[in-house]
Amino acid sequence: MRVLKQVLGVDVAQKELVVTLGVLNEDLSIDFLLHRVFHNKETGFVALLKWLKKHTDESIKLQVVMEATGVYHQKFAYYLDDNNISLCIVLPNKISSYLRTLETKTITDKTCSEAIAHFGLSRKLDNWTRPNKTYKVLQQLTRERDQLVFERTTIKNQIHAEESESEPNSSSVKRFNARIKFINKQEKEIKKEIDKWLNSDERIKGQVEKITTIPGIGQLTAVTILAETNGFELIRNKKQLTSYAGFDVKEKQSGTSVKGKPKISKRGNRYLRKCMHLPSLSAVKYNETYKDLYARIVSKSGVKMKALIAVQRKMLELTYVIFKNNTVFEQDYEAKKRVLLLGEDTLTS
Repeated sequence: MRVLKQVLGVDVAQKELVVTLGVLNEDLSIDFLLHRVFHNKETGFVALLKWLKKHTDESIKLQVVMEATGVYHQKFAYYLDDNNISLCIVLPNKISSYLRTLETKTITDKTCSEAIAHFGLSRKLDNWTRPNKTYKVLQQLTRERDQLVFERTTIKNQIHAEESESEPNSSSVKRFNARIKFINKQEKEIKKEIDKWLNSDERIKGQVEKITTIPGIGQLTAVTILAETNGFELIRNKKQLTSYAGFDVKEKQSGTSVKGKPKISKRGNRYLRKCMHLPSLSAVKYNETYKDLYARIVSKSGVKMKALIAVQRKMLELTYVIFKNNTVFEQDYEAKKRVLLLGEDTLTS
């Protein structure tokens, strides 16, 4: 039987690549031919390509499909790109949702790689392209700064604990303060480097300037959002963005006996979620739209964090809208829209 398409599904882990080679036949049936595990390092990449050359039909285009799993997929993605192999990277939530449709009872690395191969064979997927160099560096810098902020908070807590003791050790406190001073210096260096990269790319700088017109969102937040999404490259709509960030709501319910409280999945990019926290605090204080949303949810549920997360989700979605429409934030946009629609209704009546 003639083969129409061949796909290598890759389940990426920190130390290994679990792969499944599958084909789509002319009668639209799908067959999984081979499974294999390779090391997630260059020697494993070389062995994988040799294995592919041996077991694939060179007359039929091969596409490699894998999830965007943190940073562990990146070296392999760059290696495939260097070797001119067609690659598609999909959001993890897409594969999770697709896996449920296959009714797979046992979830293993092997069945995940099969699901990824099946997904690639049954859909027409866009090829992955290397991230913009500026986005890549900005991601590294914003993540480094995030780590520094975490370390500084930890040290401040240690100082508080030390000073709260009956007999604090002054030399320990002195070293703690010296470390904070060093961290502050490094943070300033990172901010300067971020400015340098933004000034070197007028297009991305313009994107950041438009996103920062949203009340509460500053330069670092805008840079983090663009860097973590690679300029929203894999995002096709607001729902995908909230899912990618882990803001999507999951609910467990079975008949009338089991009903869990709805909560966000947190199965997404934690850097996106984290960077929206401070902007949301500012927005519920100074932006009437988000202040009303926050108050409405708190009065209904009594849970302030639930309301704050709703604001974070709305603000993140708004950055996507601003980016896609290449526009700026308008405070009274909804009011203008209602007036316009009212005027259209008057003309048609």
